[in-house]
Amino acid sequence: MDEYSHRPVLLAEVIDALAVASDGVYMDLTYGRGGHAAEILARLGAGGRLIVMDKDPAAIRAARERFAQEPRATILHGSYAGAAAAADERGLGGRIAGILMDLGVSSAQLDDPRRGFSFRHDGPLDMRMDPAAGESAAEWLGRVSEQELIRVLREYGEERYAARIARAITAERRLRPIDTTARLRAIVAAAHPAWEAGKDPATRTFQAIRIQINHELEDLRLCLDRLVPLLAPGGRLAVISFHSLEDRMVKRFIRDESRGDPYPAGLPVPGAMLQPRLRPVGGAVHPGAAEVADNPRARSAVLRVAERR
Repeated sequence: MDEYSHRPVLLAEVIDALAVASDGVYMDLTYGRGGHAAEILARLGAGGRLIVMDKDPAAIRAARERFAQEPRATILHGSYAGAAAAADERGLGGRIAGILMDLGVSSAQLDDPRRGFSFRHDGPLDMRMDPAAGESAAEWLGRVSEQELIRVLREYGEERYAARIARAITAERRLRPIDTTARLRAIVAAAHPAWEAGKDPATRTFQAIRIQINHELEDLRLCLDRLVPLLAPGGRLAVISFHSLEDRMVKRFIRDESRGDPYPAGLPVPGAMLQPRLRPVGGAVHPGAAEVADNPRARSAVLRVAERR
């Protein structure tokens, strides 16, 4: 069994948003440790089906163990960027009743020092969601140019002191490799002139590097547009984001898809020609005070929901 505890964020709100039908086909594209997936399955009848995906092999192992005797569950290893192809291969295009994405890093990944996601535990500086794919954070930091590092820290971490931190990292790596989370955290803390009360100075740097290493925003851009044709009419897309970059992207995507095809400004176009593909379902949903008190990691979560027209 998985040795790390897991509390799915916004669980009741997600299940309500998906409006799970007993005979529906659903996709959970970020399995994590299966809290949302298990709740969806609990509401499915014999004719229902759930497809779960995750790029983390540890998550896939947990899913296969948990659902080993579950004929309604299909478990796939891979990024959500490949979800559309996986559904099309199974003839599910236009038949999906609900799709869930719970973005970012999972508690199991954060709490395992061997994965290198968290500055709260010393361990190898890896940060890959799939440790068998691509380069580690340590390898990337060993070769990235100072200007590129500044860009990543500013763009993905929204780090005000990106230039100072990048200079410190490139200077320190000349002395010896930056290959542990503790070493990176110490370098950032020494370079950071000020930080928010209650927030570690390395928070934004770790976030930015993780997003870069795992191509998170690129995969999200690829994924969102391809998911819409998978949904049946009335099918729901539910996305949980944990930082402003992801949430902004999801918010704009739903807004644009609810407006329809873009046309030049000032051109009179009948509303019927715009062909919107989605309609928003409610506004942004945030965890309540009780959930945040029970699970502080939920505090920054934002759920947005849209329905296929």
